[in-house]
Amino acid sequence: MSNLKIRTSKFRHVYGAQSRRDCCFENIRITRNTHDSDFCAVNPSFLAVVLESSGGGSFAVLDVNRPGRVDVNCPRVCGHAGAIMDVKWNPFHDNIIASASEDNTVKLWTIPPDGISSVLSDWTADLHGHSRKVAYLEWHPTAENVLMSVAFDRKIMIWNVDQAEPITALPLHPDTIHSVSWARDGTVLASTCKDKKIRVLDARSANVAVEMEGHVSPKASKCVFVNERSIFTTGFSRSSNRQYALWDVRKPSEPECLQDLDCSSGIVLPYFDQDTNMVYMAGKGDGMIRYVEIRSDPAEVFFLSFFQSPLPQRGLGMMPKRGVDTSKNELARFYKLHASKNLVEPIPMIAPRKAEGFQHDIYPPTSSNLASLSADEWTSGVNRGPILLNLEDGSIIDKPRTSISSAVQSQIGNLSKVPEITTYKAISKSVPASTFLNHQPDYSTQAPPPTALRTSPDGLQSSPETNENAGYNAMDRNHSSTTESVPSSIKNIRRLSMNFENKDSQPKSPYPQSHSPSSSSPISSAQSMTSLRSSPHHPQSSSLSPSSPLTYSAKTTSCTVLNGIQNEMPTVSHHAIHVRKVWSPPASPAARHPLSGTAPANDSELKKAYFRQLGEIKSLQEQLLIKDKRIKDLEAELSLVMAKGAVPNAGESNC
Repeated sequence: MSNLKIRTSKFRHVYGAQSRRDCCFENIRITRNTHDSDFCAVNPSFLAVVLESSGGGSFAVLDVNRPGRVDVNCPRVCGHAGAIMDVKWNPFHDNIIASASEDNTVKLWTIPPDGISSVLSDWTADLHGHSRKVAYLEWHPTAENVLMSVAFDRKIMIWNVDQAEPITALPLHPDTIHSVSWARDGTVLASTCKDKKIRVLDARSANVAVEMEGHVSPKASKCVFVNERSIFTTGFSRSSNRQYALWDVRKPSEPECLQDLDCSSGIVLPYFDQDTNMVYMAGKGDGMIRYVEIRSDPAEVFFLSFFQSPLPQRGLGMMPKRGVDTSKNELARFYKLHASKNLVEPIPMIAPRKAEGFQHDIYPPTSSNLASLSADEWTSGVNRGPILLNLEDGSIIDKPRTSISSAVQSQIGNLSKVPEITTYKAISKSVPASTFLNHQPDYSTQAPPPTALRTSPDGLQSSPETNENAGYNAMDRNHSSTTESVPSSIKNIRRLSMNFENKDSQPKSPYPQSHSPSSSSPISSAQSMTSLRSSPHHPQSSSLSPSSPLTYSAKTTSCTVLNGIQNEMPTVSHHAIHVRKVWSPPASPAARHPLSGTAPANDSELKKAYFRQLGEIKSLQEQLLIKDKRIKDLEAELSLVMAKGAVPNAGESNC
């Protein structure tokens, strides 16, 4: 009698459960875009769904804990000039989301804690570095504010979104990139390409560490990192059968496991659960979700089961493990976008158990929402694993493994065609001026940001160009006429930007000056609601009186307080000043500073030193201009008083 061995697994009986109608999100106009991204992103607080819209892309942000019928005119996030290709929530900040669009840009948005109550068009950062539409986004799993973007220009760019600056660019693919995936500690990343190859990339050194032949079909293939040496991929065979494979980077000649699925034509999207070593595979255009379990040593893939639905799916959003319901033994929860209905359905994956209470064997410590690295630490070469969270009591296990790699060597200057990287960072008016005077770019050779007036939330239209800002707008027009092509996103920024004022009586200078307090007249109702507009969803926006005697004039190069006292700057919440940065590749590392005689350690330090020195110079110039303006105002007042024959008492002034 032969010995029959049955493999034991804690996840053999995992099943997917359909949700009731009252637990779904109804009446959502889901996008009909045929791109192979998820079109959905979810975290424990919010659900973001890309919507079908015209005249630019938009997406809805909904409270994930309040399902039901959504108003057809629900508030949405809009600001892109093209269709939105992908959205991703920041893993360490539940109210920050990144969006990629066909307008070649990536935008960062800050969602209020209570959600949005009206259209949100004030972005936090606007990143311009790609020459073609941006297809995919991925946040770094352990470093804060590090974002990776992938575009159809065959280039991967890594950004420091806190500073709105590029860290490096990876022009390492000869054809269209199909997918990218970070390793769990963020040391390397894996990618699949149309040239049928799988690559393991070192993002810091911009080198291809491992290159191996992938699926034989040129159709889109996807990949996820399973552990430090294994990659799981989905793709197509030579006969167009869908298949999955497991690869060992130490043995790139052939896969450890290769298995056909079916003969459907939809792309298979893999979703990996680091805690259970399970991969969920969902096909675009069908209603099936398959899931397998991966064993590391030896490398094997075991098929578990599948979830079948009669309705096809356009995309899926996977809830982070810290957002699942442990009382129901949920291993994962997906939010399915129904292609045939305007419906988003939660699908929990449940492990049936007879025992009650917390199940320690299926809920090991998982990745928390705390970053273990800063962007500068990762750039300098530090590697550290994620900070873990105990799902039973919410305690933090802060014992990540640390290692050191080489620092980032930026490859942007080595590109055959250096991209024009122009970023915009939004800074709140409630922040004192001195905190961001050191982050200003050089406008001596470039025009300031666009100056089109915004429309107020009450429907008040902006006034036509007056003599006060004619010179400022003329500078922008002259710059636009000398540019070969203006991106559509820049045109959209002109529509969304603030009302910046300039005085013709000031000397010619690359910095637009504000009105003097003695000559400024009370602002009209329309202008005050336009130039001092807060975000429409914020309750303080209604408290701004049209006749409020605010004499603050904002501009992108500085924040000038008219009475010379920075501490008296008015605080208007959620109102952003869009600071423009035109970043060019730094000089050669061998170039030495003319004063210090020493060279910066790397390109990143050189870039930081450049912007720091530039900011200090601009700050000093602005202070001089403010003091000169103050002196001229006092002299004019004194001459006016002397002409009337009255001498003011000591310490008195009408300014």
